[in-house]
Amino acid sequence: MSRPDRAMHEPVMLDEVLEALAIVAGETHVDATFGAGGYSKAMLDKGAKVYAFDRDADAAALAAPLAEQEGEDFELITACFSRMREGLEARDAVPVDGVVFDIGVSSMQLDRAERGFSFQEDGPLDMRMGQQGESAAEFLNQADEEMIADVIYGYGEEPKSRRIARAIVAARPIERTGELAAIVRKAVGHKPGARKDPATRTFQAIRIHVNRELDELRDGLVAAEAVLAPGGRLAVVSFHSGEDRIVKTFLRARSGSPPAVSRHRPESSAPTPAPSFAKPGKPVKPSAEEVARNPRARSATLRTARRTDAAPWPTERRAP
Repeated sequence: MSRPDRAMHEPVMLDEVLEALAIVAGETHVDATFGAGGYSKAMLDKGAKVYAFDRDADAAALAAPLAEQEGEDFELITACFSRMREGLEARDAVPVDGVVFDIGVSSMQLDRAERGFSFQEDGPLDMRMGQQGESAAEFLNQADEEMIADVIYGYGEEPKSRRIARAIVAARPIERTGELAAIVRKAVGHKPGARKDPATRTFQAIRIHVNRELDELRDGLVAAEAVLAPGGRLAVVSFHSGEDRIVKTFLRARSGSPPAVSRHRPESSAPTPAPSFAKPGKPVKPSAEEVARNPRARSATLRTARRTDAAPWPTERRAP
């Protein structure tokens, strides 16, 4: 097992998230991505009752001491955050006053080589957040070259995706993170001492694909819209341009801003529902001091918005 990096466990932009949530003692808030529990602990310290979600069954062990300490003020629900509405309704906990998302892989998953998320130490090529379904190894060993290239390019924004996919197919079967990292480095050309390992984008892309992370984010935003009370606060921390684009587009549409469409596309005559969110705040980036203290924060973006009293948009008009 790899040694944990304490900086990796620090919640990103915690002060900014707490400011956006504006917690009042006695309110009910949701930590949609429990991970190591950093946001949940801070929210509890502010006097909130907290429901946390995490699809990873291993999170239960981390949450147990917190649940014992806080009693009825804290509960971990082992489920995807896209199931937030169902989970809260089953506990008669709707509506809530705030929801926070910290999108992507958790530090606890990265730190454990046996989970296969990181190339820092060799481990089985797994990457499944919920420990169910198709693993990264199964995907890479069964998918065709074109699909692998599309995933690496689409989710990793890797310009050499086709060269990498060709090298992966030629080297199959691949079972270990170390194997995959070596294949990518050789295909791309690795310069020792470079600021960023060339395997980073490929690992990120495969992880996003295996866990359906972008679809999960779209569904999670819709779920948050459904459970937030009028005046409720939403805070989303993302680390990937594709994630941030989804959040930005969702909040732009839900706040009544006209969508960016091609001038060649005919205008829609369908009526637009009333805005379910007020105009979102400006995106926030971490301070230089935080990035120096916690390198994980480097690529983070925080977007926030406040729920209006309008009804949630119809499900057929889900997050773009």
